[in-house]
Amino acid sequence: MGLLLSIETSTKNSSIALALEGKIIALKESKEQRPSEVLHLYIEEVFKNTKFTLQDLQAVALSKGPGSYTGLRVGTSAAKGLCFSLNIPLISLETLEVLANQAKDKSFDFVIPMLNSKRMEVFTAIFDKKENHKSATFAKVLEEKSFQEYLAKGKVLFIGDGVKKFKEICKHPNAVFQESFPSAKEMISSAQNKFTQQDFENTAYFEPYYLKDFVVK
Repeated sequence: MGLLLSIETSTKNSSIALALEGKIIALKESKEQRPSEVLHLYIEEVFKNTKFTLQDLQAVALSKGPGSYTGLRVGTSAAKGLCFSLNIPLISLETLEVLANQAKDKSFDFVIPMLNSKRMEVFTAIFDKKENHKSATFAKVLEEKSFQEYLAKGKVLFIGDGVKKFKEICKHPNAVFQESFPSAKEMISSAQNKFTQQDFENTAYFEPYYLKDFVVK
């Protein structure tokens, strides 16, 4: 039995999912409340209407970033705390890959997830229609001609909470925009695959993927 808890707190969308053998059985999420305020409550609530308890968990999957510094720290602390107390493994997933998993329409030639950063900057990566990485995760200051090399090749879906910035300045006919937040429900399949392969993190030394250093102002 593979009972996995998935935690996504990289944005203002606090999201928790419980899945058994790769199939979701409970989901709790909200875009209105900060992860620091609701995360532990949501973890309790996903178990309420199931026959399972925390002691039945076999692993915790975490969306590791990039994203909100505070959100990532809160999610990481909760995940590591559960893993240590229950003596179960920690699985990490790239947040931009979790976001790209929302693209169910396979007619797009490329999927470019965008997480909001400061001003006109986003965290992003490039995926092709077969969900293969075409680039590493990087920070990008958006301009009118950004991503032209991909737009010239075919239809591109820009997805995430950072696409609103680009939608205002990109008028290319091949660009399609979908504003959304990463969700724990898009973590289920990848988390189960890693669990099956025993692809686990070293819980003691694991840190979120911030991409950029945090600067205190």
